[in-house]
Amino acid sequence: MLEQLLSRENLLAALKRVESNKGSHGVDGMSVKTLREHIKQNWQTIRQAIEEGTYQPSSVRRVEIPKPNGGGVRKLGIPTVIDRMLQQAIAQVLTPLFDPQFSEHSYGFRPKRRGHDAVRKAGGFMKEGYRFVVDLDLEKFFDCVNHDRLMMKISEKVKEKKVLLLIRKYLQTGVMENGLVKPTPEGAPQGGPLSPLLSNIVLDELDKELEKRGHRFVRYADDCNIYVKTKRAGERVKASVTQFIEKRLKLKVNQAKSAVDRPWKRKFLGFSFSVNKDPKVRIAKQSLQKAESRIREITSRRKSMKMEERIKELNQYLIGWCGYFSLADTPSVFQHLDSWIRRRLRMCLWKQWKKPKTKVKRLISLGMPKDKAFEWGNTRKGYWRIARSPILSRALNNLYWESNGFRCLMDRYNKLRSIS
Repeated sequence: MLEQLLSRENLLAALKRVESNKGSHGVDGMSVKTLREHIKQNWQTIRQAIEEGTYQPSSVRRVEIPKPNGGGVRKLGIPTVIDRMLQQAIAQVLTPLFDPQFSEHSYGFRPKRRGHDAVRKAGGFMKEGYRFVVDLDLEKFFDCVNHDRLMMKISEKVKEKKVLLLIRKYLQTGVMENGLVKPTPEGAPQGGPLSPLLSNIVLDELDKELEKRGHRFVRYADDCNIYVKTKRAGERVKASVTQFIEKRLKLKVNQAKSAVDRPWKRKFLGFSFSVNKDPKVRIAKQSLQKAESRIREITSRRKSMKMEERIKELNQYLIGWCGYFSLADTPSVFQHLDSWIRRRLRMCLWKQWKKPKTKVKRLISLGMPKDKAFEWGNTRKGYWRIARSPILSRALNNLYWESNGFRCLMDRYNKLRSIS
């Protein structure tokens, strides 16, 4: 296995993956751009250390990402680019060994599976009459993984000691915070290419237990939803599964965030559902709020930037957002967002024109009657109010924004839906 891990084909594939993912530097400050040259110059030394079992990974750089709605911070560990490449190489060798044994109900970080599949599966359970959900939230999952239990599970399929030693070193490499390296006696740093696979190996035991009990469930990483027919059954399942997770897996369930509730009152991977017998997929309220907050940030009239740059930044964000949330069966949400975004763009442009004479001149150039252009160009109404006025809606209509590069959400949504 070590030969396979260190093969030229495997390492080149890992290098290309790390380069394409880009990402920030680790504790050594080396960027992805300089990785290839560094490998060319130092690979023989690195390879020899791995083969002799003396290679020591660098500690990971701690980065804190604020959680939405003020829910604290998510701690990410950023390995050096060299260690990212080696972790990716390990993951590429281990995935074909472990992935085939994983549950059909597990969707996170697996080949040819994604969050949309998990959401569709959840909707299918609701359609079958399982209209209560046991929503389990694992508290600080990546910080609480038991190394000995994890290595025991890996050693069931990986027999080469040098590979096992390298994986354990990555688990115990330590985290650098404020210039000091803290040991990591437990946990798997969230942020490395190997962590998603390791998390699936840990939680595969939970999947197998739920399958043995005959439950309808979907799991995406540490998000696990179990579907039942009654609230009473849900409470019973929640209690027994929590006991299994905490006593057997040595993990902790966050009781404050876990619940037994109707699926349409909960959020799963950014989505929710309608109450229909054949449920429609909806965008969760929190996901919409997050998107609106980001759009407000880009289209803030206090943010001084050229309109073409603003539209470019907006398009970049909306392409990814729509690509994910186009699964929702709610075109009206996309229509509403389109209308609201164009109004915000009109507000920005109206402020950008500044002087009344400039506003009058611009309105006339856009085909507005002179008397109306003079009347509205000299108005004292606020920016947000004027952005909804009939004259500005006509002057800066949908065609205007399209010709200036804004790609509306509704067009993207329809295109993506027709493909899927």
